[in-house]
Parts: sequence; C-alpha cells; structure tokens
Amino acid sequence: MTFSGALQVTVLTLACAGTPCAGAPFSGERALAHTRKVVAFGPRPPGSPAIRKLQSHILAELKTSGAQVSTDEFTASTPVGPVAMKNLIARWPGKSGRAVVFSGHYDTKSMPGIPFVGANDGGSSTGFLLEMARALAARPRVDDVYLVWFDGEEAFGPWSATDGIYGSRHLAARWAREGTLGRLKALINVDMIGDRRLGLLKDANSTPWLRELVWATAARLGYGNYFLAGEAGYVDDHEPFLKLGVSALALIDFDYGPGNSYWHTPHDTMDKLSAQSFEVVGTVLLEVLKTLEARR
Repeated sequence: MTFSGALQVTVLTLACAGTPCAGAPFSGERALAHTRKVVAFGPRPPGSPAIRKLQSHILAELKTSGAQVSTDEFTASTPVGPVAMKNLIARWPGKSGRAVVFSGHYDTKSMPGIPFVGANDGGSSTGFLLEMARALAARPRVDDVYLVWFDGEEAFGPWSATDGIYGSRHLAARWAREGTLGRLKALINVDMIGDRRLGLLKDANSTPWLRELVWATAARLGYGNYFLAGEAGYVDDHEPFLKLGVSALALIDFDYGPGNSYWHTPHDTMDKLSAQSFEVVGTVLLEVLKTLEARR
C-alpha cells in the first residue's frame, strides 16, 4: 500500500474494559492465534515456498467453513520476472443475488536478506479473514458474502501503477469480464489492522457513503477511539475495484510504531499485535454487514 498525509493520534481504551467482549461472534483471540500460525511460515513473498505452504494452510482451514472455495491463479509480470500468484476466494451464498466482499492480502514484501515476517502487514489481514470465515459460517445470510485473500499486494520495487496490488488488479478485471462486479454492494479491504495501538484514519480515496457507514457503526458500538476523525489517502487492494465503479473502502492503520517505524522492517512481529484490535474491527464489520444486507 501507499500513503499520504496521516494524522498522529493517541489511541485510548477499548469499550470492553481491556478484554475481548464476552460472547462476541468475532473472536480477536482466534484471529490473533490464526495470525501467529501464519507468521510461523516465515517471510511469504509471492511465488515462495512459504507462501505455497500458507496457501495450503488457508485452504485447509476453509474446508470446515461451509464456503464454496476457489482460486484465481495467474502469472504476473514483475520487475523480477514472471511470478506465479494465486488469489484465494471463499463464498457463502445468499438469496438476494447481491454480494458483499471482505478482503485483505496474505503475501509479505520481498526483502532478501531481511527476516521480514509481516505480522501486521500481511499477517493480520490473513488471520482476520480466517476468523471472519468462522463467524460467517455461523450466521444466516441475505447476500452472497465473499472473503478474498489477495496475493501480490506488495511491490517488488518502488510502488507504481504496474508494480503492486497484482492480485486485486487481476481479480477486479476478471470479475468485470464475468459480470460479478455488477452484483457487488460493497468491498471492504483490511490491512495492518492488528496493531495494539490501533488508530484507523478515514481513507479519502474510498467511497464516501461506505466510509461514513463504517465510522458511524463504530461510533454507535463505542469504538470511536479506534475509528478516528482524521483523513489520509491510501492506495491498496480496494483501488482496482473503485476504478471499476464498485463501492469500496480501505481500513488500514498506517501509524505502526513510532513514526511508522515498524512498517517493512524486522520489527513487524507478533508482540506488536493485540486481540483487542482484531475484535474491534471484526465486530464493527459484522455489524456493517447487517446494514449492507438490509440495503436493496
């Protein structure tokens, strides 16, 4: 992802007195545990043996979710040559003919010689979506709900229009050809949402009504200290869908460590993450899903 113009924020306390809320349908502890397993695979750049092992792990986890599972495989032209990539897609059918998508990337940036395990950047979105799969399996559905794990979000060199967000660019184009995009009510992409000092700024590039719906829902649930009033501009996996007319939103905390100093460094490790942060985001998005399903 890329970023412009963030506000420095002091994040306060969670509404449930510092512990995950009892009986919450989305478990931050489970999401954190999933993320720990993801990080144990080590660095996971596209095309690597580690990401292939992670792909198998995610697909195995989804077998018990009741979802229709598919893959979107392609070879990307990158600055380091052709790289095989694979988006992972889980779909829970509804009855309305419309659909909602939650997405995130599961690759880590290729940093040869640096032990970059991407606990927050790549790991948290992966673990979050795995727990979301469990939560979705337990609830009735009006719309189709998709979870998508994007490959190739990270650029191999300096970020550019042709280097980065490979998986989302490929799937958006494919779904446009197939007619799937026309059924989408909304796509919400999560990235770097596990930071124990979570502070989400409004993405100025995202669809305004969807952004305001998410922030209003967070405020109503008592999580306004996490969904902040400031704005920033992000380029992430939501962008290819926005360009094709889909209502889309990026949820990302790009203030990770003092001066964002943990981002793309060996310091992006599990000790920087919190189950509370996962649970706040998951609880809000499940509530947002209810509202989206009520829209026609």
